[in-house]
Amino acid sequence: MSNLDYNSLDSMHLDILREIGNIGAGNATTALSQMINKKIDMGVPQVNVLEFKELAEVLGGAENPIVGILIGVEGQINGMMMFVLEQKSAHNLVNMLMGRDIDCFEDFTEMDLSALNEIGNIIAGAYLSSLSTLTNLKIIGTVPNMAIDMAGAILSVPAIEFGKVGDRALLIQTDFGGELERVFGYFILIPELDSYAEILKSLGIIQDDND
Repeated sequence: MSNLDYNSLDSMHLDILREIGNIGAGNATTALSQMINKKIDMGVPQVNVLEFKELAEVLGGAENPIVGILIGVEGQINGMMMFVLEQKSAHNLVNMLMGRDIDCFEDFTEMDLSALNEIGNIIAGAYLSSLSTLTNLKIIGTVPNMAIDMAGAILSVPAIEFGKVGDRALLIQTDFGGELERVFGYFILIPELDSYAEILKSLGIIQDDND
C-alpha cells in the first residue's frame, strides 16, 4: 500500500478529488431532479479536505441544528458518507418534493422525515455510484441513518469512529434548486486513510509501493 498520508495530499490530488466531487454532486442533482420531477440546476461545488474540528464551523457552528443522513461505505472503499442540510434547506427540499409553499416551515411530519431519509439515500447513492464508475472500484452504501440535532452532536459520530485512523474528511459544498428555492447541501466523505490511497491509485495518480 502507498504510504500516502493526509498531509501529503498535494494540489494535484485535491484537483482529482475536486473533480470527483463535481461529477458526484452533478449526478446527485440529476437524481434529485428526477425524484421531484422538476428541472433544477446546481452551483459550482466547493471541495476541501478539512479536519473534523473544522466541519462544524463550516456547517454554521457546533450548536447549529442540521439534518444529517449517515451512510456506511463498504467494499473496496471503507468509511462513511454523510449528506448534511441546514434545517431551512431541509424544509425547502421537502416543500419542493411535496409541492408546498417554499416558505412553509412547520415541524417535520413523519412523512416529511421519511421523504428526507429517502432523498438522502438517493442523493448519496448517486454520488457513490459516480465514485464507483470513475474509479472502477466496488463501493456499496449501507442503509441510511438520519438524525436531526446540533452539528456538533451529529459530527461526533464519524469523529469518534474514524478519529483513530485519521482526523480529516472530504467536504463537498453545493447548492441546487430553482431561482427562488435554493438548497444548500454538504457531502462529507470520510474514507479510511487506505481508501484515499485506493481511490488515487485507481485513477493512476499514485502507484502502489510494490509496483
